[in-house]
Amino acid sequence: MTNLIPPAAIFIVGALFIPLIKGKLKRAYMLFLPVFAFITLVKMPEGKYWIVNVLDYGLVFGRIDKLSMVFGYIFTIISFIGVLFALKVKDDLQHVSAFMYAGGALGVTFAGDFISLYIFWEIMAIFSTFLILARKTKASEGAAVRYILVHLFGGLCFLAGIVLYIQNTGTIQFEYIGLNGLASWLIFIGIALNAAIPPLHPWLQDAYPEATVTGAVFLSALTTKSAVYLMARTFAGTELLIYIGAGMTAIPIFYAVLENDVRRVLAYSLINQVGFMMCGIGIGTQLAINGTVSHAFCHILYKALLFMSVGSVLHMTGKIRCTDLGGLYKTMPLTCLFCMIGAASISAFPLFSGFVSKSMIVSASSHEKLIVVWFILQFASAGVFHHAGIKVPFFTFFGHDSGIRTKEPPLNMLLAMGIAAFFCIGIAICPGPLYDILPYPVHYAPYTGAHVVGQLQLLMFGALAFTLLILSGYYPAEMRAINLDTDLFYRKAARLFYYIMDKALNGLNSFSNRNIAEVLPAFVGGLSKNPVTSLVTYFMRTAGKDNLAIEDFKRETRPEGTNLIPMGVPVLISMAILFLLFLVFALKI
Repeated sequence: MTNLIPPAAIFIVGALFIPLIKGKLKRAYMLFLPVFAFITLVKMPEGKYWIVNVLDYGLVFGRIDKLSMVFGYIFTIISFIGVLFALKVKDDLQHVSAFMYAGGALGVTFAGDFISLYIFWEIMAIFSTFLILARKTKASEGAAVRYILVHLFGGLCFLAGIVLYIQNTGTIQFEYIGLNGLASWLIFIGIALNAAIPPLHPWLQDAYPEATVTGAVFLSALTTKSAVYLMARTFAGTELLIYIGAGMTAIPIFYAVLENDVRRVLAYSLINQVGFMMCGIGIGTQLAINGTVSHAFCHILYKALLFMSVGSVLHMTGKIRCTDLGGLYKTMPLTCLFCMIGAASISAFPLFSGFVSKSMIVSASSHEKLIVVWFILQFASAGVFHHAGIKVPFFTFFGHDSGIRTKEPPLNMLLAMGIAAFFCIGIAICPGPLYDILPYPVHYAPYTGAHVVGQLQLLMFGALAFTLLILSGYYPAEMRAINLDTDLFYRKAARLFYYIMDKALNGLNSFSNRNIAEVLPAFVGGLSKNPVTSLVTYFMRTAGKDNLAIEDFKRETRPEGTNLIPMGVPVLISMAILFLLFLVFALKI
C-alpha cells in the first residue's frame, strides 16, 4: 500500500510534464492521470500513510477514512470529466493550472496535519487564479486580482489560526476542533471564506463567471467543496453553522432572480447549495453528515454539468447573457437536454440525483425539530428550482428567439456532459452505491410516497409561480447590468484605503525626501562651517524670505574683511562644557 503514489502527487507532478508532450499523446496522458489517481484510491485501505518527518513534525499526506475517500472519489471523477471537456483547449497554462488545482484539492482532502493542509490550501488558491486570468479579458484580470487578494486574506487568517492552535495544543494533527477560542475562530473564518459563507461570498459570483469556459468547471467543483470537507472534519455539530447555512440557502435566491449573466445565476445557486451542506454540518447528526457528503458528491456533478452546458453556449455563440440568448434548443438540442438534466438534478426532481441527497439534510432538520430551519430549507428548495431549474434553461434555450443559429459543441464537450448527466440520473435511480461509501451507515429511503408527492407539490408550486410572474409581467426584467453584492463595501473600502495610504505614505515619503534627505544634510554641513549664518538663513527661508541671497545676508551681518570664527573655538568651548558637566556629575556621586 505504501508503495502507491499519493493521488495529489499524481496530479501535481503529472502536471509538470503536460507542456512537454504534444498532440494526441498529450490528450491521452491528461485523461490517464485522473484514471490512475482513481485506481490508486480504490486500492487504499483506511489508515495513515506517506508520513514524512520534518523538523520533529510528522507530516501526514494520506489520512484515509470514509469521509476523505468520498471527496477523493468525486474530485478524481470530476477531474476526468473536466479534462475531457477541455481536451481541445490549446493552452498549456490552463491544463497545468487545472491539474495543480485538482492536486491541491486532493492534498487538502487527504492531509492529516495542519502544515501540509495549509500548503495544499494555498496551492489551490494560486492555481485556481490562473483559470480566471487565462480568459485574458480586462474583466477577468480584475476578477482574478480581487479573487487572489480575498483568498490571500483568508489564507492568512487560516495560517494565524493554525499557528495559535499548534502553540496551544502542541500538535499539528487536526481532527474535530469546534469554536472554542481565537485559534479556532481564525481557522473557521479561513475555511468559511472558501465556502463562500455570507458576507464573505462575493468573490465567487465575481470570479467564476469571468473564468474560461473550461476553467469554470473545475472552479465550481473544488474550492467550496474542499471547504465543505474541512468544515465537516473540524466543525461538525457547530450550532452556528445551522443558521449560517439556512441563511445561505435563502439569500442568493433573490440575487439570482435579478441576474442577467447566466453563469452568475449559477454562481448564486452554487452558494445556495453549499448552504444546505453547511446546515447539515451544523446539525451534525449521522443523517445530516451523510446528507451533506452525498449532496456535495451529487452537487459537484450537476453543477459541473450546468456550467458545461452554458459554457458550451458561450463557446459556440460568444454570448452568455439572458438578454442575448434564447431559441437555441433548435440548433443545440443535446446541450439543451444536458442542461435540463442538470436543472432537474439541482431542483431535486424525483429520479434525479439531488432528490436522493438534499432530502437527507431536510429530513435531518425535521428530526431535530428545527421547524424554522425546515421551512427555510423548503423555501430555498422552491427558490433554486425557480432560478437554476427554470430560469437558466428557459432564457438560454427557450424564451424569445434570439435569432442565433449555431451548432453543437465539439464531441469531447458533448461526451463530458453526457458522462455527468449519466451520473446525475444513475445515482438517483440506484443510490445504493453512493450510500455505501458515506461516512455512516445509511438508514434512509428517499422514494417514499409522502416524500415523492411532497417534493413534486413543492416543485409544481415553484413552476406555477414562475409562469404566473412571466405571464403577468411582474417577473423582474432581464437588464444589461452588473449587480454588486456585499463586495460593494470592500471595493469602496479598498479604494478609500488606497487613497488614504497614497496620500499619507507618499506624502510622508515626499516630505522626508525634501526635508530630510536633501535639506538636513546641507543644513548640518552649513551649520558646521558657519553656525550663525546657517541658522538665520534657515529661519528666513521658512518665513518665506528665501529670495534674500546668502551673499546679501553676509554683507549685511558681517563687515568687509572680517573673518569667520575658527573651527577650533567652538570645539574648545564644547569640550570645556562637557568637562564641567562631568565634574558636577562626579561631585554628586
